[in-house]
Order: sequence, then C-alpha cells, then structure tokens
Amino acid sequence: MGDFHHLAHIKEQAVSRRTLWIVLGLTLFFTIVEVIGGIISKSLALLSDSAHMISDVAALGLSLLAVQLASRKPNSRYTYGYLRFETIAALLNGLALCAISVGIFIEGARRFVTRPEIDYGIMLTIAVIGLVVNIVLTTVLSRSMKEENNLNIRSALWHFIGDLLSSIGVIVSAVLIYFTGWHLFDPIISIIIGGIIFGGGARIIRQSFRVLMESVPEGYELEEIRKDIAKVEGVLDVHEMHFWAISTDHNILTAHVFIRADIQPFCVILAINEMLKEKYKIMHATIQTEHAQIHPHGEYGRQFLEDRKPREKELAETT
Repeated sequence: MGDFHHLAHIKEQAVSRRTLWIVLGLTLFFTIVEVIGGIISKSLALLSDSAHMISDVAALGLSLLAVQLASRKPNSRYTYGYLRFETIAALLNGLALCAISVGIFIEGARRFVTRPEIDYGIMLTIAVIGLVVNIVLTTVLSRSMKEENNLNIRSALWHFIGDLLSSIGVIVSAVLIYFTGWHLFDPIISIIIGGIIFGGGARIIRQSFRVLMESVPEGYELEEIRKDIAKVEGVLDVHEMHFWAISTDHNILTAHVFIRADIQPFCVILAINEMLKEKYKIMHATIQTEHAQIHPHGEYGRQFLEDRKPREKELAETT
C-alpha cells in the first residue's frame, strides 16, 4: 500500500501544456527565419535577438518537461513528486539568458572596432515580422498566466517580453542606420538588448534561488502568521516555525506550539489549520503540539517556563 497524501503534490496543467506547445512551434519557426536573416544581413542586433530566441526554444522545452514531470505522482523516494523541477528548469533558463547576454556584450564591443556592413532592408523586414510574432506569443502566455500560474510560464513570459523589446530595438536600429548611415547603432542597440536579456535572466535566477533556498514565499510575512497562530485558543507559544514553497502555489508550513495542559490538542491543531486555510490559503501545514515541561527544547523551554511563572502566580491570586 502506498503512502497517503492529503494533498496530491501534483499539477495537472492542461492549459499551460497546450500554450507551451503552441508557443514552442511558433518560436522555433521564427528562430530559423531570424538566424538566416541575421547571417544574410550581417546584423548583430538581429543575430543577438535570434540567440535569445534559441534560448527561448530551450527554455520552452525545459518548461514542457517540467509541466510533464509535475503531473507524476509522489513515490517513496520523491515524496513531493517532481514539482521542484519547475524551479530547477526556471533556474537553468535564467542562467542561459545571462550567458547569452554576456556573449552579446562581447560581440557588441568587438563590432565597435570591426564595423561590418549591414543590409538594413532585410534586417528591418525580419524585425517587423518578429515584432508581430512576439506580440502574439506574449499575448498567448499572458492569458495562460491568468488561468494557471507557475514559475515556468512566468519565466517564459519574461523571455518574450524581452523578445518584444528586442524586436523594437532592431527596428529602431535599422531605421537609424537608414537615415544616418551610422552602423554603430547596431552594436549599441544589441548591447541594450543584451542588458534587457540579462535583467530578465537575473530576475528569474533570483526567484528560483529563493524557492531552492526554501525562503518564505513572496507575499507572506512569517511574523504575521506566527501572531495569528498565537491568537488561537490554547496556544501559549509558537516556535520551530518554517514556511517554504515546493513550487508555485504549493506552500508548506510546519510549527511547534506550546499549549495549555487543560486543552484538547486535536482541537488546537484543527483551529490552526482552519485559520491558515481561510486567511492565508495554506493547505499543507504540520502542527506539533507540546507542553514545555515535557518538550522543553533546552534553554528555550526553560526560559519560557520562567517567563510564565509570574503570570501563573498572578492568575492564581485572582482566582
């Protein structure tokens, strides 16, 4: 008989899966067009954008793999299933973006010296097509985010927001070269594009790092949750409290609570769980009830009991 989980620890993301397949097909097609166009026109801005598109293809592939793995059930080795791969995939995507942007910076600096001739006509034509494609892809991903939110879709969306800005940059570069004849606009714009890509990659890395380090999920204040648990009838103290995310919208909380000796511990656990569900939408919480004289936790428990003596004496005198 397998282990029982009151939460499935899986994600059935039909909308995300379908969206990613559509976006992957369109991205792969236009990536090929941009690479060919960049080689023919000798435009670094176009090639840098195509490099970003190549990273998008890899990112979307990883995201699809993460969506597929997230639907697999937990087992005796992976007790939370494969949800964490969503974060690992996002981290790899972010690192790839930063690596590509560094390559663009280096090539941009080299082109300040070499100054190759550029066919701005081909460059402009493909950039306009790219702008239309990126508007479509960004819209598709934005709508998907409203139905199913996860870090992979969010990172893919940032990829295409960067692509959208990149396409605008390529168009601006082509127009400036046409009217001024100053080909240095190409490496300048490409470096700006690289900066956009690097910023998006750094943002994804930071978000992924927080999840992997099991930090408190964004939008939550741990001390506020602690105060609300302490307000539950019978709770005297909250300690050994941890709150982290396995993946997007899959948060886990554990806490130890000292309770009064005259109160039913199961009632305390039920009340805390109900409060966490209703107020914070935390569906997976493990609460351990304790008494300081039985589970003292070393110096912490002894200090707690010392602090309680004056209050207990005061209560005894009033009664």
